[in-house]
Amino acid sequence: MAKDLSKGDKVTWQSHGTTVPGTVEEKITSDEKAAGRTVKASPDEPQYRVKSDKSGKDAVHKPESLKKKHG
Repeated sequence: MAKDLSKGDKVTWQSHGTTVPGTVEEKITSDEKAAGRTVKASPDEPQYRVKSDKSGKDAVHKPESLKKKHG
């Protein structure tokens, strides 16, 4: 689980059984539209908008779904 992610951090997540690499674009701390859907978030339960390195598409994930890449 990744905590305290910042814009530009390299992360990975699972999508349809595949590990997807990408970059954190923003931390979402309030309900808003992102990546084509309404995201429920708060300062205590943030979500992160990430951009896939493979497809270039945006996605939104909870911090427990993201793994920070080291190195």
